[in-house]
Amino acid sequence: MEKNISTPASADTGLPPLEPNITYGFNQDLYGNQLTETAKSAAEAEQHLPPLDAIKAYPMAIFWSLVVSMCVIMEGYDTNLVGNFWAYPSFVKKYGQYYPGVGYQVSAPWQAGYGNATGVGSFFGVLLNGYLVSRFGHKRVLICSLFAMTSFIFILFFSPNIRVLTVGGFLCGLPWGVFASAAPAYASEVLPLSLRVYFTSYTNMCFIIGQLISAGVLEGLVSLDSEWGYRIPYALQWVWPCFLIPLMFFAPESPWHLVRIGKLEEAERTLRRLQSKKATIDPKLTLATIVHTNKLEEELSVGTSYRDCFRGFERRRTEIACMAFVGQITSGICFAYNQTYFFSQVGLTTQQTYKLAIGGNSIALVGTFINWFAINPYVGRRTSYLWGMSSMTAILFIVGILNIWTSNPHIGMSQAVLTLVWTFIFQLTVGQLGWAIPAEIGSTRLRQKTVCLARNANYLASFLCVMEPYFLNPTEWNLKGYTGFFWGGTALLTFIWAYFRLPETKGRPFNEIDILFAKGVPARKFATYKVDAYDMIQNAELAAHAGHHYRDHNGEKTEQVFVESVNRPSA
Repeated sequence: MEKNISTPASADTGLPPLEPNITYGFNQDLYGNQLTETAKSAAEAEQHLPPLDAIKAYPMAIFWSLVVSMCVIMEGYDTNLVGNFWAYPSFVKKYGQYYPGVGYQVSAPWQAGYGNATGVGSFFGVLLNGYLVSRFGHKRVLICSLFAMTSFIFILFFSPNIRVLTVGGFLCGLPWGVFASAAPAYASEVLPLSLRVYFTSYTNMCFIIGQLISAGVLEGLVSLDSEWGYRIPYALQWVWPCFLIPLMFFAPESPWHLVRIGKLEEAERTLRRLQSKKATIDPKLTLATIVHTNKLEEELSVGTSYRDCFRGFERRRTEIACMAFVGQITSGICFAYNQTYFFSQVGLTTQQTYKLAIGGNSIALVGTFINWFAINPYVGRRTSYLWGMSSMTAILFIVGILNIWTSNPHIGMSQAVLTLVWTFIFQLTVGQLGWAIPAEIGSTRLRQKTVCLARNANYLASFLCVMEPYFLNPTEWNLKGYTGFFWGGTALLTFIWAYFRLPETKGRPFNEIDILFAKGVPARKFATYKVDAYDMIQNAELAAHAGHHYRDHNGEKTEQVFVESVNRPSA
């Protein structure tokens, strides 16, 4: 099949126009010269686009990325409620029982049960999201999830006992799993390279915002002794869907998703919506890079199912995405991240506990901003992750050692302050990279499913937190600060994994990352390895090595639609 094409010059872009009147043969080479050269020019321009210029060029992409990520605020809000309710007087009177000499406590089994019910629900929500987004796209799935979230909050608000509360937590976890896995994937698909890490990790900031809001609400209501002391915090979750649902009806679909399902004309219209009308970037050229990357991955045998995430070199990418996210748990988050229950068990008063909680969330937010402006622009993902994990490991061991001198009344406050330092370092490094790395490490055709698997790995690892109530509860093991030794050990093991397996992806476009993994480049050489993602001979050899020459009807149709699209006059 051959087709003569003639493309108008894209003078506004400053890039060379597509060659007119050339003969394009689909079987001529791996992709066709025109598509390859156009994509290469567009990719080079994107790599040299500074963040400030990208902000001016893509204001609507930033806006919609922020809107989608705001769905995660509800998960951060509620997960913070769960962890802080164990020391909340009105809550433990309602759902706990009285222990002589100790006071009201929710038993450790029910702490573990309710505390992990949302995680179990989120696990299944994430898996479901991987299938639904591939079929229906981000927009429709998110809108339906927001409606479901609105309904399930009623169960939490009216729950008569801890059993019903646990069921409500599980059901709420289903849409939360959708939000948490959709937000970073959507951000990575609508934003240019220079903004990618900021807005994929913005999901993490939304968690912090939710946590900060819940900490402020709890501190303000902690003295309220009636059932409204815990019902009002639950009811406030209805606020978010009220304005997010109407907004989401106007959100654009991901152009990468539209290309994968063959809707190139709609993908081009979406790209125009995402950028400023004054931008000197031709959406047709951006579309070329998306089509080229999608075709490259087809040639490299990259499929679109969960099973494909564990085939060939995709297995390594899935491992890295999952372990980077698991590192959030194994770094000690269940113990050290603004843990009000730990504060109460080391002798701090209720007022001190909830004031520290607000301070801890504020510190986390400051750490996020410092990461954006002082770390991300200059320090690579790998370096930041390694330094963060090693620092948190040291702090956890120090907290454990200090527990030897608990007879000193100042030791408890010292341990609490150290956990706040840990919280700051966590948000400066691993807290944000746990979201950013999975969103850019997987192939574009498997991105949503890679993020889903990584998020679920995080949820599975969080079952380690089942032990946390037993570590701290005075009616169980009552280890207090000695718990730091356990989490210090898991953080140390994660640091060792990251040193040998976590690659550097800073500044790499998606097609270069594809080639690096296809070549099997070791993690420690990623940063300096030279690669040309548009070398067709190299790509053909890699495709042959993958054992699959993709040349079926769907592949030809995608190229044909692209060639026809670049010949249409710009809207």
